Parts: sequence; structure tokens; C-alpha cells
Amino acid sequence: MARTRAFDTDDVVQAAREVFWTLGYDAASMPDLERATGLGRSSLYNAFGSKRGLFDVAVQSYLDEVVRPRLADVAAASCGADGLRGYFESIAEAIADGGAERQRGCLLLTASTGRSGQDGEVRAAVEAYREEVTSAFAAALQRDQDPERSDGAAPQDGAATGPEARVADRARLLFALLTAGMTLARINTREAVATLRQAAGFTGPLALR
Repeated sequence: MARTRAFDTDDVVQAAREVFWTLGYDAASMPDLERATGLGRSSLYNAFGSKRGLFDVAVQSYLDEVVRPRLADVAAASCGADGLRGYFESIAEAIADGGAERQRGCLLLTASTGRSGQDGEVRAAVEAYREEVTSAFAAALQRDQDPERSDGAAPQDGAATGPEARVADRARLLFALLTAGMTLARINTREAVATLRQAAGFTGPLALR
């Protein structure tokens, strides 16, 4: 007869997520995970297969509970600029007020440091995160675009032009500023907040003319 698990899987995943978020994948040891979850190594292995299996579930938890709710707020805003400003301001406030991101930044960016940054699956997870967030930014920016503002003239430097190209460029810039802010959160709270609030200033349609 199979033994019934005597723990809440969601609680264990959240506890492990905190460890990976703070230490990254490489630096998080099994004793760290055992202390945080209150489970022994054998129980963790039986439930998740390996440290990597637990990490994969923790990443999914981070995306579903931390990243995607904020992106959903961006999509639900009455206009793209308002949604994006709220997104960056909410993260800036969380860092300034000692929220989850303070001195930890982004779990996926933290996990990509060290040897794990050379792991193909970790790199794929970070790239999928980049694509998801950048696409959400682009969709919000596109909602505010006025097609009458585009004259279709080619720039002198030969770069891509038109509303779609400008939206893509702006979304890429916003993600770069998000990445910078989240990275700075681990070492300089003031600069992290300033960077994220600066990003909020690049969200309006006037910046895309």
C-alpha cells in the first residue's frame, strides 16, 4: 500500500522557491532545502525526483504566482501606458518597501548566474521568461499606438522602421531596464528603484513617435 504524503506540496514548493530565489540554483544546497522545507532529502527526492526537479517546479511557481499576475494587470489596464507604469512602479515600491524582490531581484536571473547559466534548460527557461515579458510589454505598447503617426519613412541609419519596429524596440528597452533594476535590487536598492522608475517614464505613446 502506497504511503500518503504527510506534507503540503504547495508549501514545500514555496519554501524551496525562497531558497532558490535568494541563493540561486548552484549555491542552494540540499541541506538548505531540507531546512527550508522541513523535509529530509529522501522525501524531497521521492516527491520531486531531484534538486533539479524541485527547482523546475519552483520556477513554475514563481512564474504563476509572481510574474504572471503582474503581467495580467498590465493586460487588464484601460490603456497600455497605465498598465506598464503600474507594473514598474509596483516592483519599485516592493523593492523600496522590503517586498519579495528586495535584495533578491528576479529568481530566473539569479538562477542563471554561476555554472547553471551554462545549462541549456536553465537558459531556455530564462529565454522563455524574456519572450513572455517582452511580448506582454509590446502588446501593451501596441494598444496605445496611433497608426496615423507613422509616416513610413526609412531612417538614415537603415534600421527597421514603422510602428511595429518601434514597439518592438521599446519593449526590448523596457525589458533591459527591468533586468537592470532587478539585478541592482541585490546590491543597491536605491539605484534599483531609480532604474525601475526611470523605465516607467518610457511607457507612454509619445516615446514611440
